[in-house]
Amino acid sequence: MLFTQNLVNLPYIIISIIIGFTLHEFAHAYVAYKFGDPTAQKMGRLTLNPIAHIDLIGAIFILLAGFGWAKPVPVNRHYFKRPKLAGILVSLAGPVSNLLLAFLGFLGFAILLKLGVPMGTSFDLYPFFQIFIQMNLLLFAFNLIPLPPLDGYRIIEDLVSSRVRAKMAKYEVYGSILFIVLIVTGLSNYTIFPWISTVQSFFIQVFNQLLF
Repeated sequence: MLFTQNLVNLPYIIISIIIGFTLHEFAHAYVAYKFGDPTAQKMGRLTLNPIAHIDLIGAIFILLAGFGWAKPVPVNRHYFKRPKLAGILVSLAGPVSNLLLAFLGFLGFAILLKLGVPMGTSFDLYPFFQIFIQMNLLLFAFNLIPLPPLDGYRIIEDLVSSRVRAKMAKYEVYGSILFIVLIVTGLSNYTIFPWISTVQSFFIQVFNQLLF
């Protein structure tokens, strides 16, 4: 649980949550708008103002349980000329934004190291970058889980045929129930969280190879 970390780092965690959630939802809104859907823009969601995107309960959950959510961006597929392609790119935009933020965090960490900035000083930014990287990789991996209402599920919806999509819609509620069961029973410790940990470790190794 993120909340059980050193309380000194709590401001870093909160800042990372705000930035990660805000950019994630803004990315969905921006890509949808570029493909011709003005729904999010009309509802004030095409903005970098965190107030438009942060769900307080979802933010608290990520502190206490290691997962959470922001206010979902409304998307109207009827505006898209190529609904499947646009749908996939809109769904991908959120997680990819978190991956890019994680890379920027790693870049900041690497710059501090190469400049020889010491750890443990009054202006030590190493913990912030570590948490920022961890949080955004968590959001990237978590949102790609193929269970509704997550982005991973929406991507699969757009990859399959319309017939299969219609069948998936009938059972979507059961996918949501399965997700809740995994969390409540603790089975998420053997399914969801190992996936998140694996993704985090993989991309940290990738970033390390790119920057060092």
